[in-house]
Amino acid sequence: MYHKINLFKFKKLIPVAILFLVANQASAEELNAKYPVFLQVNETIIGKVVNQNGSAVEGATVTVLETGVTATTDASGNFTISANIGQTISVSYDGNEQLVKIAGSTVSVKLQSKDTTIAEVMIVGYGSQKKADLTGAISQLKAEQFKEGMNISVDNLMQGKIAGVRVVQSSGEPGAGVNVSIRGIGSVRSGSTPLFVVDGVPLSNDAVSAASPNVGLGNTQAKNPLNFLNTSDIESITVLKDASAAAIYGARGSNGVVLVTTKRGKKGEPMFTYDTYLGYSSVIKKLDLFSAGEYRNALLDKSYDHGGNTDWQDEIYRVAASQNHSVSFSKSTDTGSYFASMSHMDQEGIVQNSSFKRTTVRVNAEESFFDNKRLKVKVNLTASDIKETGIPNGANAGSDGQVIIHALMANPTRSVYDATGNYTNFNMNAHYNPLYLLSVYNDKTNTFRVLGNTEATLRLLSGLNYKLNLGIDKTTSERNTTMFPNITDRTPKGSYIQANLDSYNVLLEHYLTYDFKLDKNNFSILGGFSYQKFKSAGTYFGVRNFAAQGDAIPPEINPGYSGEAFIPGAGYAQENELQSYFGRVNYNFDQKYLLTASIRADGSTRFGDNNKYGYFPSVAVGWTISNENFLRDSQIVNELKLRGSWGQTGNQELPNKITKASYSLSQSAGYYLYDNLNLINGVGVLRTAFPDLKWETVEQSNIGVDFSLWNNKLYGSLEYYNKATKNAILYIPTPALSPTTHWFRNSDGQIVNKGFELSLGSDIIKTENFTWNLDINAATVKNLVKDLSVTDITSGEVSGPGLSGVTANIYKNGYEAGSFYMLNYIGIDADGKYIYEDVDGDGLIGQKDKKIFEGPIPNLTFGINSYMKYKKIDFGFSFIGQTGGYLINNTALNLNINNLASDRNVLKNFADSGASPTNQPQLSSLYLEKSDFIRLNNVRLGYTFDINQLKWMKSLNLYISAQNLWTITNYTGYDPLIDTSKPSGGNQSLGIDYTTYPSAKTVLFGATVKF
Repeated sequence: MYHKINLFKFKKLIPVAILFLVANQASAEELNAKYPVFLQVNETIIGKVVNQNGSAVEGATVTVLETGVTATTDASGNFTISANIGQTISVSYDGNEQLVKIAGSTVSVKLQSKDTTIAEVMIVGYGSQKKADLTGAISQLKAEQFKEGMNISVDNLMQGKIAGVRVVQSSGEPGAGVNVSIRGIGSVRSGSTPLFVVDGVPLSNDAVSAASPNVGLGNTQAKNPLNFLNTSDIESITVLKDASAAAIYGARGSNGVVLVTTKRGKKGEPMFTYDTYLGYSSVIKKLDLFSAGEYRNALLDKSYDHGGNTDWQDEIYRVAASQNHSVSFSKSTDTGSYFASMSHMDQEGIVQNSSFKRTTVRVNAEESFFDNKRLKVKVNLTASDIKETGIPNGANAGSDGQVIIHALMANPTRSVYDATGNYTNFNMNAHYNPLYLLSVYNDKTNTFRVLGNTEATLRLLSGLNYKLNLGIDKTTSERNTTMFPNITDRTPKGSYIQANLDSYNVLLEHYLTYDFKLDKNNFSILGGFSYQKFKSAGTYFGVRNFAAQGDAIPPEINPGYSGEAFIPGAGYAQENELQSYFGRVNYNFDQKYLLTASIRADGSTRFGDNNKYGYFPSVAVGWTISNENFLRDSQIVNELKLRGSWGQTGNQELPNKITKASYSLSQSAGYYLYDNLNLINGVGVLRTAFPDLKWETVEQSNIGVDFSLWNNKLYGSLEYYNKATKNAILYIPTPALSPTTHWFRNSDGQIVNKGFELSLGSDIIKTENFTWNLDINAATVKNLVKDLSVTDITSGEVSGPGLSGVTANIYKNGYEAGSFYMLNYIGIDADGKYIYEDVDGDGLIGQKDKKIFEGPIPNLTFGINSYMKYKKIDFGFSFIGQTGGYLINNTALNLNINNLASDRNVLKNFADSGASPTNQPQLSSLYLEKSDFIRLNNVRLGYTFDINQLKWMKSLNLYISAQNLWTITNYTGYDPLIDTSKPSGGNQSLGIDYTTYPSAKTVLFGATVKF
C-alpha cells in the first residue's frame, strides 16, 4: 500500500516567509515600545520553589510580571531567570499562584497549596466541572499516576486504580484485547465494554484490524481497538460510572464512559521530553506437567517412550525483548498551546514468532483569536501504524489446532528435531510438533489509523459559548495469513487468505453552554446536537495448493502467481448512524446545594421502525455539608459532600439490520416450474422482521459521600449503587408458524448489579525531604438474573476431545449471570474412576445430573497504590486482587489423565490423584477453580540526577520497573485474571480459560529526560 503526499512548491512559501518576517518585526517594535531598553538589561536571579511542607516543586512556572520573561523549575525546584531587583515574579503550579517581589539575587518561594482538593477541575461529558460541584460518581486519573510498567493501551492504565473498574486480559499476546467492565456484567449479548471518548470523539467498539481467517487453526481473538494510542501522550482518564454522569451519552452509556484526554502545551518555557525503556519479559509461570523421567515412570504403554527429553514450554516460550522511544515537545503562549510527539514501540511476544510494533505521531494545537480570546480553535490529530505478527492460537479451533495446547500436550520424551535435523513428525492426527506448526504458519497484519478532530469555541456573550466539534476516525487494515504446505492434517496442501478492512467514523457536534450567576444562584446550561456515522467495509480472498515454503514466491507477495483460488474475491459493507439531542442543567446555591439534570434523545438506524428514538434522563443532587456554618471552621473536616443520583442509559451494541427481514435464493427452497425439470431456486427467509426492537435500558441509582479530613491527610469517597439492565435483547425462539426458528427481541428479563465502592487516599508524610502517598480502592458486586422470559440461556463453549457442543455458562433466573452449569465431581473410586453426583437418583449420570455452580464474577476487587519520594529517589508500587469468582480451567480439561493413554502429556496433580488413564474427559466441577489472587502488579524505583550545571538539560530520571512480579493464588492455570472469549449463539461467555496466550512478567529499564 502506497501513501502519496503532495508538497507545496518552494516558491509558494516566499509570501509566507515575508509575512512571517514582517510579523516578527512588528512584534519586536511592540516589545521595545512596551518595555524600555533600561528595563531589559537584567541580572540573573537564582531561586527555588518548595511547597508548604518544604518539598521541591518541579514544573512550576515563574514569570516576571514587568517583562513577561518565564522560566520553569527543575526536579530540585530550582530556577534561573533574568530580572531586576524590585520587579515582581509570579509563581504558579497546579492551580496555585503566588506573587513575590525580588529583593536580592536569590529568591526563595514557598507555595501555599489549597486546603482540599475541591478546586480540582474534572473532565465530564461535553465540558468540565470543579470537583466541588460534582454530583455523579466520577473518578479521574492523571498522567503522574501512569508511571509504572509497560502498557500498550489506555485500558491497561486503569487496572487496580479505580474502584469498580475491572480490567481483564483476554490474552497475553502483545496488543491483544482487554475486557473492561464497570460495576459488573449487565448484558447477555451486547458485551460490557464501556464507551471510550478520546478528546471529545466517541469511538466505536467494533474491531479496527482485519479479522483472523481460519486456515484450520481457528480464528484468533480481535486485537485491542485502543492499542493505537501512545500512552505517554495521555494527560488524564476520567471514568463516568453512574447514570447521572453517563446519561449525557445516552444509548452508549450503559456500561459506563471513559473519557481520555491527551496532553497539551503547558505554561512556561518550551519543554522537550524524551522517554525510553528497554524491557525483558518471560512467561508468568509454567504449568506443572510431567517431565520426561516422570512421564516414563507413569506410562503403562512403553511404546509412548520416544527416548527424548524435552521441556516443550521452554521450547515455545522465550525471554522477549521490548523497547520504546517517545519524544515530545510542548509549548504554551498567551494565546494558545502546542504539543507534538512521536513514538515507536517494538515488543516481542513471549511465544516464538509473535510481535507488536507501533509508530505514532500526535499533534495537539490550540490558538485564540479576536478580542480577549473570543474565538478558540483546537486541533487534535494522531496517526498510528501498527505491524503485528500472530501465532496459530485460535480459541475456536476445538480441542486441537492451537500451538499452545500442542506444546502443553506434547510428549516430553519426544525430541524437537529428528536424526536428519528436521522437525520431528509426531505422525498423529490433531496433534503436532508445536515448533513445526510455528514454522509453517505466517500471520502478518498492518493497520494504519488516523483519529482527529477540530473544535471551535466562540464566545457570543459573557458566559454564553457556542462550540463546534468535527471529528474523524479512519482505519485501513490488511492481514495476510499463510499456512504453507505441511505434513499435518490441517490444510496439508497450504492455504493463504488475505483479509482487508476499512472503517470510517465521522462526527459532527455543535452545542451551546451558558454560565451565569444570580446572587448566590449559579447556573450552567448545556444544549446541543450530535450526529455520528459509522461505516465499515471488508474484502477477502484465498488461494491454496501452492509451492512449499522457500520453493517459490510466497503467496502474500504475489497471490495471483501462486496456487489456485478457493475463496473468490468477496466482500461486505455496512453502516449505521446515530442522531442525538442532549441537554444538561447544573445548579449550585451558595456552594452548598447542588442539582444536575440531563436528558439525551438518541435515534439509531440499528433499531426498529417503531422505536427509532430512545430517551435517557438523569437527575442528581448534592449537599456540601462542609460549607455549612457549623462545619466551615472545622479543623478536622475540610470537605464533606453527600450525593444522590438516578438515571437511565442505553446499550445499542448489536449487529446492524437485525430488525429487518432477510431473504436468500437457494435450491433447498426451490421448485420445478417448467416441464424440462430444471430446478428453479426458491426464496428462503433467513431473518424475521421485528420493527418493535429497542435499546437495552440500564437504570441506575447511586448514593455517595466525598470527604477530606485533617488538612487532606485522609480523603476519599464511599458509594452504593443499584444497577439494573432492562429490556434485554435476546436471540430467542419465534412463535409457532414463524418463517424462522429464532429472532432478536426485547425480553422482560433483568440483570441486576448491586454493590459498594470505597476509595481512600492519604498524604501520609509530607516533609521537605520525604513524601509518601497511599491510596486504596475496593468494590463489591452482587449480580443476579431475574424475570427472564425463557427457561435459561447457555453459552461458553468448552473445547476438548468428545466435548463438541458442550457449554459451561448459564443465564437463569435467580442466579448470577454466566453461572457455571456442569456435573458435580465427588471423587475417585477404588478403581480410579471419577464419581459424579447422581442428582436425579436414577443410577445413571447424564444431562439431568448437571448442577448450577457459583459464577465467574468476583464479589470483591481491590487495588493498593503507593508513591514515595526521598530527596532524589522515587519509589512506587501497586497491588491488585480479587476474591469470590471462579474459572473453568479448560486448559486442564485438555491435560487430563486420559492423555497418558494417548501419547500426550498430563498435569501432575491428575496423575498423583490416583485417577485411571481410562477416564474419559468430562466437563465437571473437577475443573472449576477459584480465581482469588493478590498480585504485585507494578513496582518502580527511580533516581533524579542533579544537573543544574547543564543549561541545556532540565532533568534526568533513571528507573527500573517490574510488572506481574509475583502472584499469590491457588489457581493452577497460567493466570487467574483471564477470560477467553468462547461465546455460543452470540451470547457472551464468562470465566473460561482455554490455552490462552499466557501473561508475562516484565522487568524494564527506563529514562525520562527533559530539555
